[in-house]
Parts: sequence; C-alpha cells; structure tokens
Amino acid sequence: MRWSQTFIPTMKEVPSDAEVPSHQWMLRAGLIRQLMAGAYTYLPLGLRALKKAEAIVRQEMDAAGGVEIFMPALQPIDLFERTGRKEAFGNVLIKFDVKRGDRTVHLALGPTHEEVVTDLMSKHISSYRQLPLTLYQIQIKFRNEERPRFGVLRTSEFLMKDAYSFHANVESLNDTYQKIYKAYCRIFARCGLDYLPVEAESGPIGGDASHEFMIPANNGEDQIVHCRTTGYAANLERAETGRKTPPLNIPANAAPLAKVSTPNVGSIEAVCKMLKCTPQQMIKTLIYMADDKPMAVLIRGDHEANENKVRRALNAKTLELADTGTIFKVTGAPVGFAGPVGIHCPIIADHDVPAIANAITGANEADMHLTGVNVSRDYQLRTTYDLRNAAAGDPSPRGEGTLELVHGIEVGHVFKLGTKYSVALDATFDDENAVRQPIIMGCYGIGVNRIIAGLTETKNDANGLIWPLSIAPYSVIICPLGVAEEEVTKLTEMLYNQLQAAGVDVLLDDRDQRPGVKFKDADLIGIPLRIVIGGKGLKDGVIEAKWRWDADAKKLPVATALSAILELLAAQKAAEAAKVPE
Repeated sequence: MRWSQTFIPTMKEVPSDAEVPSHQWMLRAGLIRQLMAGAYTYLPLGLRALKKAEAIVRQEMDAAGGVEIFMPALQPIDLFERTGRKEAFGNVLIKFDVKRGDRTVHLALGPTHEEVVTDLMSKHISSYRQLPLTLYQIQIKFRNEERPRFGVLRTSEFLMKDAYSFHANVESLNDTYQKIYKAYCRIFARCGLDYLPVEAESGPIGGDASHEFMIPANNGEDQIVHCRTTGYAANLERAETGRKTPPLNIPANAAPLAKVSTPNVGSIEAVCKMLKCTPQQMIKTLIYMADDKPMAVLIRGDHEANENKVRRALNAKTLELADTGTIFKVTGAPVGFAGPVGIHCPIIADHDVPAIANAITGANEADMHLTGVNVSRDYQLRTTYDLRNAAAGDPSPRGEGTLELVHGIEVGHVFKLGTKYSVALDATFDDENAVRQPIIMGCYGIGVNRIIAGLTETKNDANGLIWPLSIAPYSVIICPLGVAEEEVTKLTEMLYNQLQAAGVDVLLDDRDQRPGVKFKDADLIGIPLRIVIGGKGLKDGVIEAKWRWDADAKKLPVATALSAILELLAAQKAAEAAKVPE
C-alpha cells in the first residue's frame, strides 16, 4: 500500500481528552477516531492490526477444537428474563422495542451470548453422544457503558471472541478448559503481549479453575496480586495469602476490659477520632447471613472483608450481610456497635485479629464500645482463617516470597458456568442411562480490541508505537528520500513490488516530504522494519534497514537487499515464535 493512497491521519500533539497512553497513541498514530463517547471508527492501520489479532485468535481456537459460528447481535429480551440477567445487567443492557405490524417486539443488543448459544443447544442436543462440543464466534458486543473512557479499553461497542463448551460431565469440562487455557497463552504470546494468567473466582462447580488473563499496565483498572518469586497471581477477589493462624493465647500485657461511652459514633473512623486510636487497634465485627444463619466475622479495623473467602471458610452456598433486624437480634444493639464479646451467634476471625492486643470493639450495646478486648479471655476462637483482601507485603501462599499489587488490563477470561444457563433454558441431554441431565457448560472470552489497546498501552516509547511483527499493520515501511529522483524511484518501486510478491505487508511512504517528517511518522505508527532508500547511502550502493526498537540502522547492499530484508524478517518471526508456549 502507498501512503498517498490510504488514510493515515497522524497527529503531532497529544489530544487533550486522551487520558492514557493507549488512547493517546491510537489517536496520534491514526488508528482510530471517536464518533461519540464509547464508539470508535477503526481507520486502515487500526483495522489491519485488529484483523491480524482476530486471525491469530481464530487459528488458535480452531486448533483447540473450537467450531466457529456467528450469532445475531439482536436478541429477544425474554431470554434474559428466563436467566434472570435482565435485572442483573440493569442499565448495562441496551434494550428497546420495535413495532412489527400490530405487535411490539422487545429486543436487546447482545452484551454477550450465553443465552443465545444455550437456546441453540437446547434445540439440537439430545444425547451424550453429541457431547462435548465447543462453539465460538468473533462478534460485536454492546453494553451501555455509563462512563466510557480510556479509548477502546472501555466502550459501549467492542469486538469479542466468545466461546462456549458443552459437556456431559465435569471431567470433560476440565479437559476442554485446559485446552482453551493453553490456547489463550499461545494467542497472547503470539500477539506480543506481556500477560499474566491470574486466578479468579469460579462458579459453583468451578473449583480453582477460573482464570483472567491480565496485561500488567500502570493505567490498568484492575488490581492483581502477584508474587515475583513464585509466580503466583490472582485477582483481589480470589487472592490468598500465606498468613497462618497465630497463637491464640491471652496477651501478657492484657489490660482490663472496660466499657466506654461512644454516643452516635458507629463507624471505624468516628470511633478512632473519639477514642484517639488507630483502625489497626480495632476489631470490626460484621454480621452475615450464611445459608440463612447469622455469623459474626471479625476483621482488623483497617482491612476489608473478602466475601468470597468468608463464604468458602463457612462452606456456605449463599452469603449476604445481615439486615438490621438480625443484627439487633444477635447483638442487642443497632448497626455500628457489634463486637465479639457476648455476641449471640458463632464467630470466625481473620488471621490478623488475635494479634490485636487490648483491642477496641463494639460493646453490643447502643452508643457503647469496649476497650482492652483480648482473645481467649473475652472471646473464644478455635482457629482463624484468611478472610480479608490480600495486601502488598503479605506472604505468598506458595510458601516463599511476598505479594505485591499490580495494575492490569483484563484481556481474557476462562471459567466454568456449570448448569446455570442450561437449567434456565432447558438445555438437557440423555446420559448413558437415558436419564435427562442439564448440559454442563464452560465460557471463554477475549476482548479482541483490548489486545490492540494493551499493545499500544505497553509497547511504546517517546516517539510512538512499537508493534511486534505478528500484529503490526505493516511489517515494513519503505521511506525513499527524494521521490523525484529517477534512481531512487526505480529502486523503490522494484523493492516494493518484490516485497509484495514475497508476501510481505509493506507500506510505501511515497509522499514528497522531508526525511525528518517521514522518519517521525514511521516511528509514530510503529512499523517494525524501516527501509530508507536514497541520500548518501544509495550513492555508496547501500540502503538502510532499521528495526523500530533498535538505535542503529543496518546497511544492506542494493544487489542483495531483497534477500537480506527477507532474512531479517524471518529471523524476527522466529524470535517471536520462540516465545510462544507449546
């Protein structure tokens, strides 16, 4: 492609409304333009990169046994009503009514396709002999993002690869899950991403096998807990710590238990201000309903309870904060004054709680708190649990190293759905004993736009983007100096045609511009290999080849330039391929 015949509207200045590097570079390099908040047009360079990412996703999904289909973006709203997701999505679901003759049809634009694909399977799967089956598509999704921002990282319209697997048993689901997990690792490595698979919360039969794929990035909206020593990584919802149960002995410096008046003071911050203490000196007592039974959960005052961990510690199917009536029943006090001393329900505590000597807690009495609260004297524990969100500096659960918090961009997620959708939409099959069973499902998503955004967010320097060969809009850019000179033009055209004939994606900057302008634009759009023809080099019988990430150019004899360029490209492709896991 010739620069003069395509559309590459580069920008010299950083757009004032672009908040993060990926948004800035994608605008400046002419990859995208905004139509309205949350909706972007992909321009030629951006679309070429997006299509290359899409092709890699398709190749690896096919290799993992996926079968591609294409489902409608328009979906009947009743499917979401049957699964309960109309209410769960709320305003995120873009829904509307259309008139068809004398009737009104209630529709939604697909935010995802669990309902549609399960409905499809309910009509065509009848026997275990038809399973397992994995279907996938690459399709536009629509969500009413209330705060679209960060360019294409958070939009109302985006390109997603979503896959769904269908199984007769959990063992089959596990096998497919592992295949697609490995396919995801290959996809992201082939795309040149630095990624982390992180443990995530799973569904009711998911066990430990639910993972998000994150791109570590300073501007990522998600927080990842990561141990560099052991490689452990998890999102905050799931992350465990290596903390253990401490001694549950009465502290040697135990102070007397005392009741103090704290009128109209129910929050940690307010109590600290009144009693001149710190949150680390307080025990926060949270009252939950675990499978409809009240339970007190003790957390240090400066920590946040992790409800997934609480649910697992209690082996509970359901967990929610208790209502005010239940809190009053088990504590005898309004909200804000609960404490472990004398409470009328079972207690569990986080590992950090017994180490708080002479703690301050609610007194289970309105407008009153207790000081000098100590384990094994004033309240009893048989053991402790990991019940709070992990924090930087915590020991790794893998036995060595410490945890750190890293920001990341979620680019993919694999997890096990179980039978939630198959039960709701009557997708069943006859097992070996002719007994009707709900299909067991897995779900696997990749944000294809986010592959591009993740690369532009993390692969750049002061001059512009730095694409890997695998995703770059073009592999080579030819920059002739002096386009009016016959010798330059003749060699440029010959090399351009030869590279195209060899199957190389090549962009020819045929503009009549100064060398500095061409070089700046070449760096800005990030094409991996720049070929310069003209100037003193051509008089010496050489042309220059420079990788975008190298400081210095290589001089190639004109006579062997084509073969030398092809060798450079082949070596770089091999280097990129070597980073892809088996």
